[in-house]
Order: sequence, then structure tokens, then C-alpha cells
Amino acid sequence: MNILVTGGAGYIGSFIVRRLKEAGHNPIIFDNFSCGHREAVEGFTVYEADLVKNPDKILEVLKEEKIDGVIHMASFIQMGESFKNPGKYFNNNLIGAVNLFEAMREAGTKYLVFSSSAGVYGRVDTLPIDEDTPKKPENPYGETKLMIERMLHWYTTAGNLNYIAIRYFNAAGAALDGSLGEAHPAESHIIPLAIAAAQAGGEFTIFGDDYKTVDGTCVRDYIHVLDLAEAHVLAIEALAKGHESASYNAGTGVGFSNKQILEKVNEASGGKLKIKIGPRREGDVDALYASTGKIKNDLGWEPTHSDLDTIIGSAWKWHESHPNGFEK
Repeated sequence: MNILVTGGAGYIGSFIVRRLKEAGHNPIIFDNFSCGHREAVEGFTVYEADLVKNPDKILEVLKEEKIDGVIHMASFIQMGESFKNPGKYFNNNLIGAVNLFEAMREAGTKYLVFSSSAGVYGRVDTLPIDEDTPKKPENPYGETKLMIERMLHWYTTAGNLNYIAIRYFNAAGAALDGSLGEAHPAESHIIPLAIAAAQAGGEFTIFGDDYKTVDGTCVRDYIHVLDLAEAHVLAIEALAKGHESASYNAGTGVGFSNKQILEKVNEASGGKLKIKIGPRREGDVDALYASTGKIKNDLGWEPTHSDLDTIIGSAWKWHESHPNGFEK
């Protein structure tokens, strides 16, 4: 199939386009490169354009490339920034999505896999988190993801498209050989930040060690980016075979604590990371992890790279060989 990947030059998107090609599909990238990297998609067909500013270009690409399905990855993702500048997130994420869906409707492109987020759930009362857990986003970023899922319900009801929304937990890791990995303009994730601190022989602060968890530090569900890419390929193939619209969690069903993460990074560094305990951060909860039975049962998906050794080991290789990301 010819698959358009919006945001295909980003961290997760660049892994998806490679997995699509490996699976025999033809990935085509649509990206404005505000966050993505040209180096990550060398050798692929790329259209540099913006979902908000260039709606006519979306329709043109869908028709010219005879697109069978779309994997929609393009969005702003920083939760903290979304608090400070909600309009930026509502404008980019929501208007971009509407422009894409309208172009798909006009072009007759029926299949869509949507990059959603565990952020749609917010603070939860019970674990693990399954797909029916109440949705109570706690920041504008999560709100945009939930609003887009609601849009998709109505586009499906109108008969315009069928979709699968994949609600990511914490994407992590890199290519197993260290050739491709995570390089965000403003990094906020614990693993790359901890690796950067370790490689600089610096200090990393854990915010609170008195949570109700195995070692007192917060527990989160981490999914290797290779496993996440596989979920998207299975999803677009399922839609092409007639799968009904649905939403799925993509996690492992277990969690790793902040202390476990940092100890594994410290091990990779040869003991160079200094770990400090600081006060709790406002808004952090004890533990968040997914129920993954639905996606495993419906799509036959099984994460195979999401053990902590593989996540940290692959990320370490990437950051060690690319200390400045994609910069030469």
C-alpha cells in the first residue's frame, strides 16, 4: 500500500516509515520539519509542507501518490508547553487534523491510524489503565488528542473513513545498532535527559522517593519505539482488511520506576551518573501503566523489544554515537 505518514520525520514517525518499507509498503512523508529531521528520512519520498498552512497540498499529495491510508503523527507534544501556550496546541493539532480528514474525505482515502496518547486519561483511579478508563485530560496537549479521537468517531459515523487510534504510553529506545533515535528540539523525557547527564558526568534529580511504589519513586509504562512502529503497521494493515474503527493502548502492561531507569542508565555509563533525591513535583502520581490485552487480541501485537535492557542499551548507543542528535 501507499501510506502517507504525516510527521514522518519525527522520532516515532521515522521508525514507522522504515517498518512500513520492511513490510513491503511504500511510505510517503508529509512533514513541515518544525520538529522532524531531514537526516532521519533520507532516501524516502518527502513532501515538505504544513497541515495547517497548506491544506491544498494535502489533497494534492493524496491524489498524486494514490494514497491508500494515512498514519497521522504530526502534532506538538510537549505537555508543559501546552499549559503555557494552549492556543499553539489547539491551532496546530486540531486544525491540522481537520484539514487532513477533509482532504482524505475528498480524495476518498479511507484508512487512518492516529497517534493518540495516554494523556487522554489524565489522573486515574484504578490500574492497569484499559481503553474504557474514564478520559479526563489534565493538559491542553492531552485534550487535543481526545478531541481528535472524538472527531474521528463522527467522521466514521458519516462514512468518511475508518480509523485506529493508538494511545501511546512512554515511547523510548532507539535502533538496536544506534543508527536512529530520539532527538527532540526541547527534550523533556527522563531517559534521554538521564543519558545526557551520565555522559557529561553530571547529576540527575529524582522528584520524590516517598510514593506508594516498590522503591518509592514514580512508576511508568515504557514501550520501545520499534514495538510502537510495529503496532502502527499492524493497524493500517488491519484497516485495509476491514477492521472496524477502534482505539488501543500501546504499552507493556508493567511499569519501571524512575529509580530503576536511572540505575540502568548508571550501569550503562559505568557509574558516572550521580543520582539526587529532590522534592515531589506537583501533579505526579504514583504509577501509570496500561492494560494491553485488547491490542494483543485484536491485532496480534506483542512487544518484543520493551525490556529495560534493550530500551536503555539502544538509547545509550544512539546518544553515544550522536551526542548532538542529527547535527554533524
